[in-house]
Amino acid sequence: MSREFRQVGVVGLGIQGAGVAEVFARAGFAVVGVEVDPESLEHGRGLIEHSTERAVAGGKLTEDERTALLGRISYTTRLADVSECDIVIEAVTEQFELKATVFAELDRITRPETILATNTSSLSVTEIGVHTGRPERVVGTHFFNPAPVLKLVEVVRTVVTEPAVITDVTALIEQVGKTALVIGDRAGFLSNSLLFSYLNHAVRMYEQKYASREDLDAAMRYGCGYPMGPLALLDLIGLDIASEILDTMYKQSRDRLHAPAPLLKQMITAGLLGRKSGRGFYTYQEPGSPVVVPDAKTPKRSTEDGVTPRDVARVGVVGTGTMATGIAEVFAKKGFDVVLRARSEDKANAAVAKVRKSLDRAVAKGRLSEEDRDKVLAKIVPAVEFEELADCDLVIEAVAEDLSVKRAVFGALDEVCKPGTVLATTTSSLPVIECAAATSRPADVIGLHFFNPAQVMKLVEVVDTIATSADVVATAHAICEKVGKHPVHCGDRAGFIVNALLFPYLNDAVKLVEAHYASAEEVDNAMKTACSLPMGPFELLDVVGLDVSLAIERTLYNEFREPGFAPAPLLEHLVTAGRLGRKTGKGFRDYT
Repeated sequence: MSREFRQVGVVGLGIQGAGVAEVFARAGFAVVGVEVDPESLEHGRGLIEHSTERAVAGGKLTEDERTALLGRISYTTRLADVSECDIVIEAVTEQFELKATVFAELDRITRPETILATNTSSLSVTEIGVHTGRPERVVGTHFFNPAPVLKLVEVVRTVVTEPAVITDVTALIEQVGKTALVIGDRAGFLSNSLLFSYLNHAVRMYEQKYASREDLDAAMRYGCGYPMGPLALLDLIGLDIASEILDTMYKQSRDRLHAPAPLLKQMITAGLLGRKSGRGFYTYQEPGSPVVVPDAKTPKRSTEDGVTPRDVARVGVVGTGTMATGIAEVFAKKGFDVVLRARSEDKANAAVAKVRKSLDRAVAKGRLSEEDRDKVLAKIVPAVEFEELADCDLVIEAVAEDLSVKRAVFGALDEVCKPGTVLATTTSSLPVIECAAATSRPADVIGLHFFNPAQVMKLVEVVDTIATSADVVATAHAICEKVGKHPVHCGDRAGFIVNALLFPYLNDAVKLVEAHYASAEEVDNAMKTACSLPMGPFELLDVVGLDVSLAIERTLYNEFREPGFAPAPLLEHLVTAGRLGRKTGKGFRDYT
């Protein structure tokens, strides 16, 4: 680091600014914190003191370290007090006019060599910089909330930012223990451009009453391993902040997917801002509390809706692939009699052997005894003829993701299954109603979308069609709970919940790489670091398979005709070239 930084100014001591001030003070820098009035200044001081108290309680700071940290921060209501700082980071409200005014004043009072940085999460750093006489020394430093915890900082360069400034700021960010990602100045930068489109899409799903808030959030937590569901995350961020970011992104991109969902504006107008106001998508114990309390929209328990589920003792599974054998294992482990139907005796026996192999691994890891393994295997009967499924109470189809094949299976099941049998499909993208239409009993047909591997993943999407009867939905819900799964409910449209939210986000990530805005590795690291995701988008695409991902994205586009859902050309080119991900050894990355 060629430039020496001794003193750091932070203008604005809200949640984000207070966090940034704490980060630099922890690293040993003298910090000057500025607020607009004494009341706001005391609030900012309180945020820092409370945060450092928690750090001491959590064993992350000693009492002496906290005292030294607090001693490095001075507080003032005079902007002129940052005049001797080596870098000044602006963290005021996300309003362009206010930021432009602050930068114009900072340009006037600070030394010419002082670097001016903005913590904006969505506004144009270039447009902010032109309100100074030193746009070449203006940079974006987008910390993520909470700043003391999250590692990523997006260092945003403009077309006129001096390379030496970027080098020095990057080194400073790394000196305080953060990971710096240098990117260009575009709407939403990297992380927010991916995150907020996904959040906005979830709001639109909720707005359309496609799924409940609880099911939307549970779907992404259990189906994708996300630390928070999208609506709970919006409550944490603040609906007003989210709407401002989306509106800024839309004004720059003109992408309809960035236009804030109308429901956001309605909720903001009503004062439902999220945790900070005590109410948002959820209701909280008090303003600022993370504790969710029941309210009028809290769903009733399945036993309270007055619909009696059908009895299920014997379960049929049609198919021999990984999903079929996984589902058979799940039900057999919970004591259900299972008939596993295949097209031939050899395939049926091979499918049972696959279940045994899975159970043997559990035994080897000490998760299952040999006696219990044998009991589970005794519950599974291989079958070849559809007639052997005649007395099943529930039959789950898990054959190839081909509509003509699935319809043929449902037609055969319709002929042999007893009245009242629930017929389910595990499709992840095809219309459930098409399967139902192949039978004379569409009211008995439902989607049960298990996630792979079925033995491990807790989520099941319960997909009812326009024809599905209420007791079949209740039966599906109850049976999921009996086998230890978490059911979420949604209607019969492409992608259901998880894929409809996940794959547009993955497609947006491909577009960033396609535009040479960032590399696949940078995008993966950014999303894992900033959002605590278990996998980056390109890691996930390579695991899922680029051909499978492309097929899902085409299905979503064909269903909704949303231009933003059209598959990125780069993804289509990779599939055409045979780079399908891990299974071929080459995808967005090369594998050995």
